Amino acid sequence: MSAVLSIVEYDFRNFFRYKMWLVGLISMNLANLFIQALIYNHMLSAAVRLSIGNYFNFFAPGLTVTGLFASAFMIGREINMERRREVHHYMLSLPMTRLELAVGRVLSGGSRGMVYMIPLLLTCFAFVGVPSFSQLLLILAVLFLLAMGISGLSIAIAVSTSNLEKFITARGAIYYALFFCSSVFYPLSLIQTLGQEGKFPVPLVILAEINPLTNAADMIRSFLMGTPKFFVGMIFDVVIFSVIFTFIAAFAYIEIITRQV
Repeated sequence: MSAVLSIVEYDFRNFFRYKMWLVGLISMNLANLFIQALIYNHMLSAAVRLSIGNYFNFFAPGLTVTGLFASAFMIGREINMERRREVHHYMLSLPMTRLELAVGRVLSGGSRGMVYMIPLLLTCFAFVGVPSFSQLLLILAVLFLLAMGISGLSIAIAVSTSNLEKFITARGAIYYALFFCSSVFYPLSLIQTLGQEGKFPVPLVILAEINPLTNAADMIRSFLMGTPKFFVGMIFDVVIFSVIFTFIAAFAYIEIITRQV
């Protein structure tokens, strides 16, 4: 664990090197909540407000999850930069196994995402509601698993792309697919209804249903707002996502980075 924690410390030092940039990002996310959500709440029809309630309360958990996603994904950009500048030669020369190095990078990416997400989650609790202690523990556990999976996904893309432009393109495609095919901005029931009416492609409806962002956001809403109804499948989807991409990231990091030395 000492080797893994050393890598986590290294990545956290890089993360906090740009303190004002992080403060600016968090402020931007909070501005989206207090400005965008309030404006949209007055634009919605009476029928939509009846189905989801106050849009501010609905959007706050979704914003928390997207903030977690964006911050946990940052580790990929750093690893891609290390690969392009051949810093990975130094990383591989450290007195630790390749597995310890890979686990440390995935863990640091997920942990950094959790740290960034805390102000957004506290804001959500302050304005939407406070969960019970057991619910809080479950929320934090699921969000940490989600952050680990996102970190793993980012690392897998970072080591598989040869330049920054390809990484940014892949990141943008994943952002759009997972953000907008989820219940972050609108309820899953609306997406399913549009799919049944033929107004939304069925494959995208399926993606929204299994999307870990959907399940994490809806789990928080179920505890704070009572809707949608909580079910174990919300946790199961996040666990599967985390396990798959954590293992893929570790394998890809070890195989691809080592092969380039």
